[in-house]
Amino acid sequence: MAAALYSHKGEGGSIIQGPGLVHAVYGQGVGKTSRCVGLAVRASGAGFKVAWIQFMKEDGSSEVKVMKKLDNFGFYCPQDKHPWLTDKGAEAVHIQHAEAAMGLAFKALQEGAQVMICDEILNTLFFQVLRHEQVAELIQACRGKCELALSGSAVSPEMLDLVDYATELKQVKHPYYQGQTARLGIEF
Repeated sequence: MAAALYSHKGEGGSIIQGPGLVHAVYGQGVGKTSRCVGLAVRASGAGFKVAWIQFMKEDGSSEVKVMKKLDNFGFYCPQDKHPWLTDKGAEAVHIQHAEAAMGLAFKALQEGAQVMICDEILNTLFFQVLRHEQVAELIQACRGKCELALSGSAVSPEMLDLVDYATELKQVKHPYYQGQTARLGIEF
């Protein structure tokens, strides 16, 4: 049974609705996707219908195997392989993936998603794969209807103005910079 939407008065008498607020989880290094996984698991455990949309990533991280087993959970990734962006910038494959992912986000919203995670969507803006207006349109469509989490390495001041939560994660130290490669079950 899906949890009901709610509203209450917040500080200063403003009305807070949920789900329906917008989160930006950003920063250099690790932890952004993990923060979003925590939100998705918590929301699923509370009975919310969760949609996870993969922007600029492929379907290969270990947490995906577990999340796909959750109740009320949908995982959406437009293609199996997503190449890294190089110094050449965005290529057709990156744009196609991001635009397909955006279509999946709107479809999930139409199908009743109550919590939506758009993993790496902020990077589509940073690398100019999607336009600010496209992401702003998704935010507007979700506002008051579906809790929306946006993750990525950086967030623009204009995007910060549109979100309700802004969490910046700061990497202080990581063994990658001493030559350690990404490890299954730890980094992916």
